[in-house]
Amino acid sequence: MRTPFLRGLFDSLSIAVGYVPVAISFGLAAVYADISPWLAVLVSILVYAGASQFILVSLMASGGSALSIVGIVLLMNLRHLFYGPALIGKLGPRQRRLPMFVLAAGLTDEVFATSISKLARQPAAEREPWYVGLQLGAYLSWVGGTAIGAFFGHDWVQGSPILLQTLGFVLPALFFALLLEIRQIVPGYVLAGACVATLLSLVALPAYGAIVVGMLVGALLGGRKA
Repeated sequence: MRTPFLRGLFDSLSIAVGYVPVAISFGLAAVYADISPWLAVLVSILVYAGASQFILVSLMASGGSALSIVGIVLLMNLRHLFYGPALIGKLGPRQRRLPMFVLAAGLTDEVFATSISKLARQPAAEREPWYVGLQLGAYLSWVGGTAIGAFFGHDWVQGSPILLQTLGFVLPALFFALLLEIRQIVPGYVLAGACVATLLSLVALPAYGAIVVGMLVGALLGGRKA
């Protein structure tokens, strides 16, 4: 029988399937922006912010100031402020043994969605090790994918230019799959309201701003039910 930690690692495979191609794409984007492969991998190790890393590379390549780069990346990830409180109650305060910053370090959109749908199915005493395994598996797949793209991806793309274009569809597909997974536990009007608010906000705001608006509207609609 697998331990809770190993079950979490196994459950992270569904995230890794989406992460690895996108991380390869990030490694490629970093190299094409004249960032060394080792620095690209270091960004994934230390920043680990998914789509925000593409913005980071773009701003670095265009010569943006350090202050503006940090500010934009932070703004794009404000949505994570909603994730922690939603998950911490499911872990249970009596079951937590690791420091809070350790539990928060690997919290991404995909880890959050998977945890929301599967955490309640784990026995209370096994939720933390399961969650740690889920986080670690997702993290390693992202860092590993970045390394593959940064060190070897250039040769692949030279042989098949269409490959780089198709990698861009993997992350949206992963988000859609996760949306279908949490659809059964989130009221339809909350999802619809967040979606409409995000789409309307795209008219006047950049993508990261529209995401924040969608999160706020979803939280407000969900709060009304509570």
